[in-house]
Amino acid sequence: MKIKAISAIAILLIIIGASCQSDDQIEFKRYYSGGSLVYQQHCQNCHGDKGQGLSALIPPLTDSTYLKQNKAVLACFIKNGLKGKITVAGRTFDDDMQADDIAPLEIAKVLTYVSNSFGNKMGTVTLQQVQEDIINCK
Repeated sequence: MKIKAISAIAILLIIIGASCQSDDQIEFKRYYSGGSLVYQQHCQNCHGDKGQGLSALIPPLTDSTYLKQNKAVLACFIKNGLKGKITVAGRTFDDDMQADDIAPLEIAKVLTYVSNSFGNKMGTVTLQQVQEDIINCK
């Protein structure tokens, strides 16, 4: 009888411990899920449902190297658009990306989603990071 009670308590403690999440994990999930919705509304039409882009016209979002190297200007690309040639995954793109006047929080969420989807794993992009990046846009 004691063994069953101890086993039940141990299982309960394991379940409770596994269900606890840190504040960072909760924030990531909140940003990621919100970013998924922003992506569907503002980005998916051009960049595709799997971030594959559109042939030679629109770059894919699956190149984590490009995303990491340009992390500080990604918010600028969304806020102000992008003109001129860029090279992503070894391919050159020269079509303009239109500016999207969405709030910095939405930008942070969509960047968290993109930078952690399509094979990318870059962690949470915070509102503070986006605000700082936007101030530094050229």
